[in-house]
Amino acid sequence: MKIVVLGSGVIGLTSAWYLSQAGFEVTVIDRQSRSAEETSFANAGQISYGYSSPWAAPGIPTKALKWLFEQHAPLKIKPSLSPELIHWASQMLLNCQLGHYKTNKARMLTIANRTRDCLAQLNRQYQLQYQGRRQGTLQIFRHHNQLRSVEKDMALLSESGTQFQLLDRQQCLQQEPGLANMRGSLVGGLYLPDDETGDCYLFCQQLQALAEQAGVKFLFDTDIDALEVKKQHIKSVSTSQGAIAGDRFVVALGSYSKSLLAPLGIELPIYPVKGYSLTLPVVDQQHAPTSTIMDETYKVAVTRFDERIRVAGTAELAGFDPQLPDKRLATLNHVVSNLFPKGTDLTQAEYWTGFRPMTPDGTPIIGKTSIHNLYTNTGHGTLGWTMACGSADILTELIASDGSIELPDLSLARYD
Repeated sequence: MKIVVLGSGVIGLTSAWYLSQAGFEVTVIDRQSRSAEETSFANAGQISYGYSSPWAAPGIPTKALKWLFEQHAPLKIKPSLSPELIHWASQMLLNCQLGHYKTNKARMLTIANRTRDCLAQLNRQYQLQYQGRRQGTLQIFRHHNQLRSVEKDMALLSESGTQFQLLDRQQCLQQEPGLANMRGSLVGGLYLPDDETGDCYLFCQQLQALAEQAGVKFLFDTDIDALEVKKQHIKSVSTSQGAIAGDRFVVALGSYSKSLLAPLGIELPIYPVKGYSLTLPVVDQQHAPTSTIMDETYKVAVTRFDERIRVAGTAELAGFDPQLPDKRLATLNHVVSNLFPKGTDLTQAEYWTGFRPMTPDGTPIIGKTSIHNLYTNTGHGTLGWTMACGSADILTELIASDGSIELPDLSLARYD
């Protein structure tokens, strides 16, 4: 059976890998010259199993109103009367209810923990080198109300079998000595020891090479124009290199999945939430992070690679706007300067932005569509790498079952 995967970011690439390992003939199509050249290129560098949480959470509506007037707010909204944004935001607000939050977080943790097992096996077999570290994530709190609100997350973490430890200020400094500058500002932290870090782009380049060796065919520098449908069946995908036929088709185009499927009457509830990152060198080992710090106040992650630091954050609702405005980058500069003032050199920072495909409930959309040979694996938001291997493994299981297995909680059916 021939499967055509549309998209070669970390989601499309892992989909291709696991499908090929299950014995399918796989072709991947991407408009870039290699894998992970867009949203996966300079992400936060986290594989954060324990931090897998939906943005739609209790208290977010109130916080969002307050953030409108803060300089370094984690969420920014560009004034817009876009019906698409209004509809998506209204769905997200509904998911802020506690019951929905618990359901969505449990789904995300299930996928993330599956990734943990899949990635461990992948690394045992191939020893991939992507500057990975297995030293966990430290979620730091500057306010006591953040400590109180994390209690509901700890209950869900316990239910999912995810390890964690609540730390006081001194324990946070023992875990990350480079935070010494923050001694008077921290009230505590949540340590997630199973979380990993690494350069997603390096990971993808190595997995692409393995996939090619396994027989996966990559069609790079190829524009995807449309899916050709006949009697509720995809016959081929129209591209700049002609029509590519297949038996099954997987849409893994991130934020661009929506526009491809809309002409077919398939409405994906995905919005391109714009995120930013900067990458800069380590100049003082003693005053730099050893793994990942998640600053809960600003929702900014600071992640250590070998001799570099990746700082990523800000969720901006502004459509497909590729600009890098100084006022957005200022938040990343502020956080890393505040946490590690002696460990980095901002004059050497490299800035980047990407469009994270966010669903209103935070859970990706994995599975069959109304067209029987068309599948999706998209909508992973800020947690693409964290849920990539698990999502791909689930997708492969669904396709291999040829319809005998259905997961409506993960597919588009949950929005019916």
